Amino acid sequence: MSGTEEQGDVEFEERMRELLAEDAYTIRPSPAPYPAIRRRGLAERRRRAAVTGAALATLAAVPVGAYAVAGGSGGRASDTAAPKPSVSAPRSPATASPGTPAGPQQPATKGQLLDGITFTQAADGLRKCLDRDQLSAPTAFAGQDLGEAADYRIVLAIRSTGDSNAPGDGMYVVATKERPAGFRVICNIRSGTAGGINSGTNEGGSPESGPVVPDINGGKLYQESFLDKGDWKLPFRWGAVGTVEPSVTKVTVSYGDGDPVTAALDHGWFVAAGILRQQVTLAPHIKGYDTTGKLVYDSDDDTAYERTLP
Repeated sequence: MSGTEEQGDVEFEERMRELLAEDAYTIRPSPAPYPAIRRRGLAERRRRAAVTGAALATLAAVPVGAYAVAGGSGGRASDTAAPKPSVSAPRSPATASPGTPAGPQQPATKGQLLDGITFTQAADGLRKCLDRDQLSAPTAFAGQDLGEAADYRIVLAIRSTGDSNAPGDGMYVVATKERPAGFRVICNIRSGTAGGINSGTNEGGSPESGPVVPDINGGKLYQESFLDKGDWKLPFRWGAVGTVEPSVTKVTVSYGDGDPVTAALDHGWFVAAGILRQQVTLAPHIKGYDTTGKLVYDSDDDTAYERTLP
């Protein structure tokens, strides 16, 4: 082999080594530059921390209750994380919840709720009586039951005195409604429980009825049981109710030795109450007057009115 051939073989061998080295680098690249990657990761974490801090600072500046937590439904407010309003936020007027039944109307004057009985207590007592009536034996009157509390207007609430026939003190609630005309209920509540309800109407009255018609069963409000005749518990809170025509502008009620009480006139009803301090045998004395002050009704002249107590 000539010298020229040997030199060619050496050059070829060196070239092959270079080509093999290049192929090896292509197949197995050099190690990843970890220091550079670590620096890049730290910078990214710092950037995210800065964005999060800014977001938290923004939320802290918003008043509590001024936002809702968004859920994963296209921005709809979440129903699982609703913040409560702050104590300084204005409050809207209280309203009854959808499940709360509507209540009765209030009386025309504050003086018709006596003995510390609140309207809320009177309304609750009326509901209990109506519910008890429905559960025991629905009362049909003029083809209708007693209805709901929302049908009524409370015209009187007074304490009731227990007697031999119905032991235990409590309260009476008198409520009226427009249909049928002159319809009312007298409800008795004892120890927070409905003790009984009396319903009736003054519509029409008797042929001798005048412009004032005392309630035919109003004695429940102004007398104790006939079993205790002559032995009433005193002092005794009494009440008197009845209907009046529009021409009547004043009604007075006298009972026992007390001074005459001027009754409240409430949507076609007269309502009076007082304290009895002596045993009596006569029912309340009722008088009605027109706009001129003329006496147009006197229970002493009313043949349908029971003047003597049983």
